[in-house]
Amino acid sequence: MLTSTDTAAPLKVALMSCAHTHAGSYAALLDGREDVQLVVADPDGFGDVQASRVVGSYDEAWQAWDSGPDAIVVTAANADHKDLVLEAARRGAHVLCEKPLATSVADAEEMVAACAGAGVVLMTAFPVHFASAVIALKQAVAEGTLGEVIGLTGTNNGKLPDGRDWFTDVELAGGGALVDHTVHIAEILDSMFGPPETVHAVANRILWADRAGEGAETGGLVTLTYASGMVAAIDCSWSQPENASTWGGLRLQAVGTGGQLQIDAFAQHVGGPGQWHAYGENTDAVLIDAFLDAVRAGEAVEPTGEVGLRTVRIVAAAQESVRTGQPVRVGQG
Repeated sequence: MLTSTDTAAPLKVALMSCAHTHAGSYAALLDGREDVQLVVADPDGFGDVQASRVVGSYDEAWQAWDSGPDAIVVTAANADHKDLVLEAARRGAHVLCEKPLATSVADAEEMVAACAGAGVVLMTAFPVHFASAVIALKQAVAEGTLGEVIGLTGTNNGKLPDGRDWFTDVELAGGGALVDHTVHIAEILDSMFGPPETVHAVANRILWADRAGEGAETGGLVTLTYASGMVAAIDCSWSQPENASTWGGLRLQAVGTGGQLQIDAFAQHVGGPGQWHAYGENTDAVLIDAFLDAVRAGEAVEPTGEVGLRTVRIVAAAQESVRTGQPVRVGQG
């Protein structure tokens, strides 16, 4: 049974690392709340995440309060997630961890088990889970509006990550575009259909080969096949040009026996050539609200660590498929 946190006192939250591009957004959202005391750890010295209190090491963040933080937000390079999450579990701190949850299935399993054993919340940071377009698609599928869904195509394309070179470092990121952009759509599919039976993937490094880290794929296509026979395809490439007006986007089209529905998670914007001004919902803010509510209640909500683990299994199967050229069964664990 998870232990709830005193709802009268401000939550003590440490944001661990400024390596991820979402760190600045999360810090701004947390630092502006009266019900949160925030400390940001920037051990790598990025220096571009603003908050009332920024410290230079993880130790300083852990020790910022006599009793330690109530919760941490892990925005480190992917390979550093495991150590931070295990330390949080050891200290009894709740966790919101950036995706992918880990760079291997074994690490993700260990993280989920450690948090469960310690009775702390573990959630995976999938902001697009809360997008109104995604919710509308889930509702249409759940209500049978589309009939039996027989196929889906998903596109999560983006620019080659700039300013955070670790994203294209295979050791730190766990891979390239296949890792970076498969998990978002895999999480949405998981929430509607559960895990697939097999994964078949192809990848290349035709685009941006001169800038991506050695061995990091920059283009990929991941095909998931489910027990029902349904097939879903994920285009997970870094294919946006440098002069694109925004970082990229996420689209899904579901085709069923009774109709089809296409969604664009980032459709709420205005602009012209080279201009992109988003409006409407801030899914980062909804994610942070959901996590803080879960911490106070002592009960994780979707997207949980288990969801993060299942998407890591899909990425691992996709990587194995790229190596072998064959479909790979997804471990259920």
